[in-house]
Amino acid sequence: QVQLVESGGGLVQPGGSLRLSCAASGSIFSTYTMGWYRQAPGKERELVAAITSGGSTRSADSVKGRFTISRVYAKNTVYLQMNSLKPGDTAVYYCNLRPDWQARPVYWGQGTQVTVTS
Repeated sequence: QVQLVESGGGLVQPGGSLRLSCAASGSIFSTYTMGWYRQAPGKERELVAAITSGGSTRSADSVKGRFTISRVYAKNTVYLQMNSLKPGDTAVYYCNLRPDWQARPVYWGQGTQVTVTS
């Protein structure tokens, strides 16, 4: 019912910036949360940041002050502006979407690779 397509990943040097985008399409409910998770080799998937339909946000401590999540609700699109990137940010980044007031269903994108290296 819902498809998520990420874009914006790539290779960047430490200290650089990237902006990830995720566009949702399909039968989307009126109020929903969108977020970004990431998974590095040998690690579990972790929350990076999320934003509700009302604009409330939360983010991982490791990215606070460096990453900013935002959305354009009318376009069902969420962005992750990543600044001051570190090698530790290297991971596959996944977009997800869920209802604001329910834990399910959850939809996932296919992931986009972010690699931070000199």
